[in-house]
Amino acid sequence: MRKMKINNKHFFWKGLFKGAVLAVCLGLLGACGQSSTGTTASKNGDKHVHFLYNFSTNSLDPHVDSSYVPLRAGITETLVRLDEKKLTIAPWLAKSWEGEDGQNWTIHLRENITFQNGRKMDANAVKASLERALKESKAVQNALKISSIEADGYTLHITNTEPFPEFISELVNPNVSIIDVTEKDIVNKPVGTGPFTLTSFVPGSKLDLERYDDYWDGASKLDSVTFSFNEDANARSLALQSGQVDIVYRPEVESLETLQAEPHIKVESTETFRVHQMTMNMQRESLKDVHVRRAVDALIDRQEIVDTILLGYGEVAEGPFLPSLPFAPKYEKQPQSGSEAAVQYLQKAGYTLKDGKMQKDGKPLQFTLLTYSARADLPLIAQVFQSDAKRIGIDVKIQQIEIPEEYMASNRDWDLATYSNLTAPRGDAGYYLNATYHPKGALNFSGAEEPELTKIIDKLNQTVGQKERAVLAEQAADYVHDNAINSFVLHPSTIVAYNNEKVKNWVTTRSEYYMITNQLDVK
Repeated sequence: MRKMKINNKHFFWKGLFKGAVLAVCLGLLGACGQSSTGTTASKNGDKHVHFLYNFSTNSLDPHVDSSYVPLRAGITETLVRLDEKKLTIAPWLAKSWEGEDGQNWTIHLRENITFQNGRKMDANAVKASLERALKESKAVQNALKISSIEADGYTLHITNTEPFPEFISELVNPNVSIIDVTEKDIVNKPVGTGPFTLTSFVPGSKLDLERYDDYWDGASKLDSVTFSFNEDANARSLALQSGQVDIVYRPEVESLETLQAEPHIKVESTETFRVHQMTMNMQRESLKDVHVRRAVDALIDRQEIVDTILLGYGEVAEGPFLPSLPFAPKYEKQPQSGSEAAVQYLQKAGYTLKDGKMQKDGKPLQFTLLTYSARADLPLIAQVFQSDAKRIGIDVKIQQIEIPEEYMASNRDWDLATYSNLTAPRGDAGYYLNATYHPKGALNFSGAEEPELTKIIDKLNQTVGQKERAVLAEQAADYVHDNAINSFVLHPSTIVAYNNEKVKNWVTTRSEYYMITNQLDVK
């Protein structure tokens, strides 16, 4: 394992949690159930897998759940899915579609599908599910731009409010999962079309799932699955080592060498469409100045963070999109970075260092920085930034929050936030740009409202050709870069560890959407 280069004070937060590891582990039996061996026995010899995830949820309503647990757990499915190898949209519950004008769509559904309660999934059922999603989620409304839906047997006719060539790709969104809306308790027991039926749900703790024998794409070979949650990365690693669980999503990076030394444990790492970013609240007075935003960006030592916090399991981010993606800009000229560059930017904004404090008009520059523990590296990034900012006289107060999307959407009393975002889960730039920088975007936590940028995104939404779309996506990303609207820290690898002597056919996906599938099995 690589030696840690950062001063120990950067890891004070982590030290507190490690000091509580024993208490956490003692609580694991309650949070995660019994060991995988014990769980299998409790299932009367059934073929069973216990999966431990890093984000908890208190609601399984697929139309609003930001953790996407119903889809990830194999309860629900969407009309189309992402082909991760080709980065194209592939049929799923829908078998085909047409929409040459980009506004009027005909979607043909598969005809051999039933919900887990036995009810047929026809066009009327899908229409009702889509209409509920539109009603429950403003974000879905803005993303889909639907003006009308008509159902005819197993065919849907959908009209958009405007030409929207990428409409079909938006149907990959887990919040557009198809469910039976006639069920009474969608929050606690949604009924979908996936390979597993929900049998019990303990909010914030776990789901118990059983195979749906009439699953349309072939019944799973597993009899049951436990999908549990623990937001402490070290506790997740220990749960796998001790045999309490079979698969762990995002184990603690520092534990990987120990896990890899175990002959029965396999560790997989894959490049994903995710970026860790420093979200900036542009509605805060100090951050309205682009020079202050550039100073924040300059203070982020990206390579050091990749090397010491992620131990190399990631790559430095120049922008929101992985450099390998066809719509990622090539940034020839990088902005200056480091403490000296940050001070220079702040001087341009009218700040001076006086009595050890960076100040302007006698008022010190201070930031409230939000972070959350479900992604273990984000609080550490916050600690590093806090320490580096202190060196140039900036006081940073770190505030721990639980559900970042909810907090940032409803509160504006913060300046910065370490946040992790999927930037191309549909294989296209449109999702991230619309969600994060359009004034109506569901993830526009920075409050960005830039007419020139909005114009580019609106044009992207109405453009069909992939080459033309790539050019527009680059223009939008360049605008974000040039105006320092948020800072991009790194692209983390997705890491999964599992019991290789038991688990069969696990696939670590780039989109992070497809986890518990009908192909998952035990040896």
